[in-house]
Amino acid sequence: MTVDVAVLGVGMHPWGKWGRGFVEYGTAAARAALADAGLRWQDIGSIVGADTVRGGYPGHVAGATFAKALGWQGARVTSVYAACASGAQAVAAARAQILAGLADTVLVVGADAAPKGFFRPAGGDRPDDPDWLRFRLLGATNPAYFGLYARRRMAVHGDTPEDFALVKVKNAALGALNPCARYRKRVTAEEVAASAVVADPLRLLDICATSDGGAALVLSSLDFARRHGVDRPVRIRAVSTVTPRYPSTVLDLPDIATDSAAAVEPPEDTFRASIARAAYEEAGIGPEDLSLAEVYDLSTALELQWYEDLGLCAEGEGAKLLREGATALAGRIPVNTSGGLASFGEAVPAQALAQVCELTWQLRNAAGDRQVAGARVGITANQGLFGHGSSVIAVR
Repeated sequence: MTVDVAVLGVGMHPWGKWGRGFVEYGTAAARAALADAGLRWQDIGSIVGADTVRGGYPGHVAGATFAKALGWQGARVTSVYAACASGAQAVAAARAQILAGLADTVLVVGADAAPKGFFRPAGGDRPDDPDWLRFRLLGATNPAYFGLYARRRMAVHGDTPEDFALVKVKNAALGALNPCARYRKRVTAEEVAASAVVADPLRLLDICATSDGGAALVLSSLDFARRHGVDRPVRIRAVSTVTPRYPSTVLDLPDIATDSAAAVEPPEDTFRASIARAAYEEAGIGPEDLSLAEVYDLSTALELQWYEDLGLCAEGEGAKLLREGATALAGRIPVNTSGGLASFGEAVPAQALAQVCELTWQLRNAAGDRQVAGARVGITANQGLFGHGSSVIAVR
């Protein structure tokens, strides 16, 4: 039995700060994806929505919210929440429905209207919530976490603030070529170094913003794609949604403690490395087969970590890979050709879907000035709070 499903259509609402509701952004992205697929909303058998959530509390049940906005037509409906991994979880749910024969076509939608400034916890006391605890007990806001992570890379691997700045320079240059990006201005390493310190050693231009935006996919069975006249669609070949393994010996917020390894050996891979490994195993490929990658660059330092977690280089060699130009557009393995979160900012339920949109455009040879020559295989990678893995492999 094949595990591939076709990506018939993709669509996005540009990222920014538009001052309107997330439903408007998601509906616009959905209509764009339907138009790209050459389908009507009435042709869709199921809709999966990635929930918009604040501080752990669901704000809207996104599947039904978008179905109502598009016009009730009786489609099967699913809503999922996995923080930043919500989009990948939504793709996984849609693919399972298609492969189970429950629907030939599924619309997947995620959108957000993010608050101004950095994310903060909702009010009230929630002592059993690790995300609330890291804010209240440690004062570890997201930028503080990013800064601590950067410090760890500096201490363990010898990375420098200059290395981090080069990530922003690369991604800003690519974002300048993307009409859906919020920030479309190239920057220099000197401009990164001159921006305000937010969480030492990271500066304002090292950290992604919060944004409004939306993204959507139309997925189908391969049989439906052929009947629809699409013989060589981009195909989703793997979706990894794994959890961590015990014991966890490296601190990774929101958890504020590690496990003892006195009696049990640590797992072979870290959590993030296990996300990619599961995707590779399902797809039957390895990092050497990749044409490009879209990774979760909440901060410039975190992008370097993903290079290693995806197996693009050995541990501790992420900065070296960057300096060699391997992850640039013309390099051996371009990373974040969309411009990444550095150019978009966080619209949480949409960002894993936006990554798949970029892979689809690249694999269709439709990415314009940011096109990777001969792109055939792409991977996405991010993670959600509380142990939600997130990786999608697309092929053509």
